[in-house]
Amino acid sequence: MKIKPLGKRIVVKALKEEQKTEGGIYLPETASKEKPQQGEVTAVGDEFKGVKIGDKVIFAKYGGTEIKIEGEDYLVLGEDDVLGIIE
Repeated sequence: MKIKPLGKRIVVKALKEEQKTEGGIYLPETASKEKPQQGEVTAVGDEFKGVKIGDKVIFAKYGGTEIKIEGEDYLVLGEDDVLGIIE
């Protein structure tokens, strides 16, 4: 299934944060309390300018709407939720 966001919205797949400490200890998923704030753009609405599919972006901590497509978690973000592009 594909999704095409409307207007000034994008669909982002959140990047998983590293679950390993600097010392090499792996952390269980329950230890990570912070929501990811970085993701990869998977779809772009017609009016959203400045990003393209495949870009990695930083977004607001509590921004967007969470959706699930074929068992995968995504976020639909508006233009104001996107803070920058990671280069």
